[in-house]
Amino acid sequence: MLITEIKSKEALLSLTEGKKVFLINCHGCREVFFPLEEAETFQKELKASGQITGTLTTDYICNPENLQLRLEPHAEEIAAADLVLVFSCGVGVQTIASLMESKTVYAGCDTCRLPGFQGVTPLEYNCDQCGECYLNLTGGICPITACSKSLLNGQCGGSKDGKCEVNPQMECGWERIYRRLEEIGRLDALKCPTQIRNFATDNAVAK
Repeated sequence: MLITEIKSKEALLSLTEGKKVFLINCHGCREVFFPLEEAETFQKELKASGQITGTLTTDYICNPENLQLRLEPHAEEIAAADLVLVFSCGVGVQTIASLMESKTVYAGCDTCRLPGFQGVTPLEYNCDQCGECYLNLTGGICPITACSKSLLNGQCGGSKDGKCEVNPQMECGWERIYRRLEEIGRLDALKCPTQIRNFATDNAVAK
């Protein structure tokens, strides 16, 4: 099992301040705990400020075909938004980012590990449940699971023709991140100092 914890209010406001926002909530699999009350409280404040263009609350957003159908009625609301803020585990955020290649997608939650069944996904996306999500810095592509070496400070330099030197069948995660940030006009994110991982949050809930 795993648990999603809403990011701090300060962190969320730093992402959404002065922006038009489309919200997505995932109330999906029973293997993931969703911080319903905390998410609703923050979202009510955003709505009161007039920043919300629309909201989609659904389940199993890690299913791209199903999600695509559910997003279609909200196309105009999404187009009107500067960013999409997703409250789900890391797999859901990565799925949405892959469907919205030209839109900034942010994670509203961190994902922590709990003992027991971890859930099953047929997708190539994975969440390491590290307790401190990096997706907001890397365009919705996880540097921990998309990179064979889980590098957080950029490309190792060993890739060849866009493929990983550890696994030649795998695309270099940091080349994917660079292309994604370039597509959404956020290459400036790479100029930020590397966020040092807080290992105290890894599996913190289980402890």
